[in-house]
Amino acid sequence: MKLRELCDKLEAWAPLAYQEGYDNSGLIVGDPNRDVTGVLVSLDAIEDVVEEAIQNQCNVIVSHHPIVFKGLKSLTGKNYVERTVLKAIKNDIALYALHTNLDNIHTGVSKKMADRLGLVNTRVLAPKRGFLKKLITYVPKQDAEMVRNALFDAGAGKLGAYSECAFSAEGIGTFKGSEASNPVIGEKEVREHVTEERIELIFPSCIETKLLSTLKSAHPYEEVAYQVISLENTNPFVGSGMIGALKEPILDVDFLNLTKESLKTDCIRHTKLPNKKIKKVALCGGSGSFLLGDAKQAGADIFITSDFKYHEFFDAEKSIVIADIGHYESEQYTIDLIADFLRKNFPRFAVHLSKVNTNPINYL
Repeated sequence: MKLRELCDKLEAWAPLAYQEGYDNSGLIVGDPNRDVTGVLVSLDAIEDVVEEAIQNQCNVIVSHHPIVFKGLKSLTGKNYVERTVLKAIKNDIALYALHTNLDNIHTGVSKKMADRLGLVNTRVLAPKRGFLKKLITYVPKQDAEMVRNALFDAGAGKLGAYSECAFSAEGIGTFKGSEASNPVIGEKEVREHVTEERIELIFPSCIETKLLSTLKSAHPYEEVAYQVISLENTNPFVGSGMIGALKEPILDVDFLNLTKESLKTDCIRHTKLPNKKIKKVALCGGSGSFLLGDAKQAGADIFITSDFKYHEFFDAEKSIVIADIGHYESEQYTIDLIADFLRKNFPRFAVHLSKVNTNPINYL
């Protein structure tokens, strides 16, 4: 299998368009046309992880955090970033990262946390806008179902928990082909009147190129009339954080102990416990303090994330419990998430989980 195939499959799962503007997800080092011999999955791509890949005969490292966030002006080995990139290049190892694009899908990092805590009825805490578009096209009535099905198969028409969603209205289309035309219906230089269906479908913006290609292939007309409109609607499957419920409410101190056990963290920084039962849980893998307002608005009893600053704990205003479990601790199961995806989609090559603890923070 070529590296390009691996990248394509990962980006169909977690599209690069979903990453934040500051991020650097995707292929960072490597030739897309080279063969993949083995994949090592890690939270961070650092020197020790590259060495581990060498020892395991893996020529691809798929990590959550990208080793390169900012542009490199030199490669002299003066810091750990440059040394890691140099080591990967020298040993012909590709580096690929799934970072905020994996955070922002509903089956991503926060969902993995929610599953380990046993939450039910989960949904994205803060859905994003600007990731949906609408396609409008006009098709001869006898071909409408065929074109509609092709667009569904390409990924259009999904709305929340529903699929194959579309709107159609019948009308009369007119056109006149020139001498240079080759009309499917009618004759050149003659105005034609055709019974057509106007088909409207919503689609995620990341599949626009694929969808338009599908439309033009499936549509019977020589020239395809269509419109693409950007929508301000939120996409319920794209966004930050997750919220869900416990099957049975439990006392706040008991829930923190459950969190320590389920997410394997020995240290939780938290606001004062009100000695109340926890039912609704908001969470976010990585640095999620920016979602505190969303967690409050959603009626969460507790918000689990990491990297809260001292004064930000006061923002709980006694209306919600803040539980900071640590950045590494909140994301450590991301490697299982990625590895499971790779094994399911590529059963023919070896997928290894890194055994290097890349957490730069230690506790005494």
